[in-house]
Amino acid sequence: MDGIEKITARIQADGQAELDRLKADVQHQLQDIHTQTQDQVDRERQDILSRGEKAAAERLERLKSAAEMEKRKLALAAKQEVLSEAFDQALEQLCALPDEQYIQLLTHLVLQAVSTGKEQLVFSPKDRNRIGKQVVVAANEALVKNVAPELPESITDSKVGAFVGKLVNSATAQITGTGLLSLSEETRNIRGGFILVDGPIEVNCAFETLVRLQREKLEKQVADILFEA
Repeated sequence: MDGIEKITARIQADGQAELDRLKADVQHQLQDIHTQTQDQVDRERQDILSRGEKAAAERLERLKSAAEMEKRKLALAAKQEVLSEAFDQALEQLCALPDEQYIQLLTHLVLQAVSTGKEQLVFSPKDRNRIGKQVVVAANEALVKNVAPELPESITDSKVGAFVGKLVNSATAQITGTGLLSLSEETRNIRGGFILVDGPIEVNCAFETLVRLQREKLEKQVADILFEA
């Protein structure tokens, strides 16, 4: 029995040793798996963090760009508003000129715009009654003087002479075909200035039109003056 017991004991010992070795191998493999898994987790976590940081940085840049663009848009809108106010004020000042200066300005514009000297001048209802006739008379006299030389003072230097001068100017207008501008019965809904009408042809010298056209040419210069650093 001692031999059998020894054999049995040895078998048990060998079995236990093999079992311990297997347990150790399994434990080692489990440790390797845990280490590999942890490394993978760490790599994936770092990758996620890196991607998150990159995405956050990109979003921050997009937000900064959008904010800068919105800032520029608001600044441009503010500048456009100031420019509009400046040109609106210029229009208001033109319309509010004293009568004498207003007539001189309109007469100058008529002489610049006239072509045949036979056109009709169309004003706003207010201006037609206020200064329409004066402008027509002043413009006609200027047109005639550009054609005929001045009469000697010996003729015009009296009330009768002044009347004679008007007769001569009128005759000159008839002969030369210029200085025949007339005041139209028609009126237009304009702020100031006039419309020069010759049949189907119209020259728009309304102040609002002139200011708008000049704004297209002068806006940059005005902006440089208003927003000079």
